[in-house]
Amino acid sequence: MNIKNKTALVTGGASGLGAATVKRIVTAGGNSVILDIQEDKGQALASELGKAAVFCRTDVTREEDVTRAIAEAKEIYGEIHLCVNAAGSGWAERTITKNGPHSLANFEKVIRLNLLGTFNVASKAAFAMATNIPEKSGERGVIINVSSTAAFDGQIGQAAYAASKGALVGMTLPMARDLSSLGIRVVTIAPGLFDTPLLGILPQENVRALNESVPFPKRLGSPEEFALLVEHIILNSYLNGEVIRLDGALRMAPK
Repeated sequence: MNIKNKTALVTGGASGLGAATVKRIVTAGGNSVILDIQEDKGQALASELGKAAVFCRTDVTREEDVTRAIAEAKEIYGEIHLCVNAAGSGWAERTITKNGPHSLANFEKVIRLNLLGTFNVASKAAFAMATNIPEKSGERGVIINVSSTAAFDGQIGQAAYAASKGALVGMTLPMARDLSSLGIRVVTIAPGLFDTPLLGILPQENVRALNESVPFPKRLGSPEEFALLVEHIILNSYLNGEVIRLDGALRMAPK
């Protein structure tokens, strides 16, 4: 699908991988709708990019928020063609600790944001895409969900996070099959270690150790490299129902 004059919903679009994706889509001639709860960052990014971007404060776990954001996006730009679900968060807690079992509330919170939030936006975006006028290829839309290498190599303390991201991997093919008759593709990216604000709070010695853990290239991935893959997935119409690891051949150790 050509990106020019197309409109993308980008969750978590105010920072990190989402912000890089927003910029990439605008650079390619498309429009980006930034769905995030970080109002200051989201508004600043939209202002920086001009008329091709708009911010909609959105909690992806709330149906009414997502419904409203999609309605606003359609009112401003017309059809919605693309959806990139980059909103998510991590959590570190062992299955049992000296204080007792893993907090069920914390487990549920991670699942609710990473899994239910992604499905909430993806399903509602797909419903909006279903009425698009198809391109000559028959395509009406592209949905890109963001998992993690933790889906395959979950570390100690990542039971909740790995479960939420593993579920996105499992959801990819059936969702692609569900939407195939409508010309909507579904692809999932599983990033490894990326230079995002989340890792920016770590001490430099920890960052150096993370760099060395990547086989090649020995560094953190850049958000721009993630956005470049997003662009390729959108442009390559034969990519569908697939999960792509983007990790420099990294396989995470137990801890």
